[in-house]
Amino acid sequence: MGIFKSIMDKIFHHSSTNAGASHDPAPAQQPTQPSVAPGNSVSKQLMLEIDVDAVLTKLALSKGGGGNWRTSIVDLLKLLDLDSSLAARKDLAQELNVRAGADGSAEQNIALSKAVMEMLAENGGKVPESLKH
Repeated sequence: MGIFKSIMDKIFHHSSTNAGASHDPAPAQQPTQPSVAPGNSVSKQLMLEIDVDAVLTKLALSKGGGGNWRTSIVDLLKLLDLDSSLAARKDLAQELNVRAGADGSAEQNIALSKAVMEMLAENGGKVPESLKH
């Protein structure tokens, strides 16, 4: 299983186990077709749009803060209880075709964080523009 799929599964699963706990009383419920990076195998079933920011904010609060998950790929991976090692981030960079900076550099980590948020948006996640760019 790819690292991005693990990220997506954790966020979307967390959202489905907390249905009705959204900050938005009537969140957008638009079905979307998954569009993952080549080499990933994500189910082709339609998904509802998930408020990624709300899910991660709630998860961070439940864990006592969550670090700086909005801009740090390391903190995001840790928040989701996923491997945040350099090797895992190298694999994620390859998976998402991120070629910014040297492996493990701040430049690459920021680019990875943004790429993950963009891919979450492409796969049914509602992600604020500020987290994608």
